[in-house]
Amino acid sequence: MKAVNHYVVVDKIKSTEERKVGGLIISEEDDQENRYFKGTVISVGNLVEGIKDNDIVWYDRHAGHGIEFKDKFYFVIKAGDIVLVD
Repeated sequence: MKAVNHYVVVDKIKSTEERKVGGLIISEEDDQENRYFKGTVISVGNLVEGIKDNDIVWYDRHAGHGIEFKDKFYFVIKAGDIVLVD
């Protein structure tokens, strides 16, 4: 699988830590305070600069769309939705 143009394929990193608010356990899906998700870059389009394969990136939670490839789920996002390279 190879991203093209300004797109980046990302494997989302699942958060393992639980957050408790007032005795309630908040899951990652319910956490509205987290605007950004963390992921590992799988493939970078030919027009993307400053990001390379295997980088850890933070991207907007509403960015892109999911795609299933070889029984694994990835996110395809625009490079402009990436806010931080770790």
